[in-house]
Amino acid sequence: MEGFILRIGTFFIVIGVGVFILFMASNYADKTNFDYLCLALSAIAMGLLIRRRKPPPPSSGRFSLWKRMFGKKSKEEKK
Repeated sequence: MEGFILRIGTFFIVIGVGVFILFMASNYADKTNFDYLCLALSAIAMGLLIRRRKPPPPSSGRFSLWKRMFGKKSKEEKK
């Protein structure tokens, strides 16, 4: 279910970008329609709010050796 909700957020972002392109086209045609701009901004904002709920991905462990070798030292070790 979580994946479906994230896809809905992506859908709103894509629709918002498409409507923003319509706004730019209407502006280029000298018949600016600010309804497109408001619709685009609200769709993008809603999509970002929905996508924001995504949990962070798990660590892949690619740089675990690097972090162990050159990672931050504790405060006691620095003194």
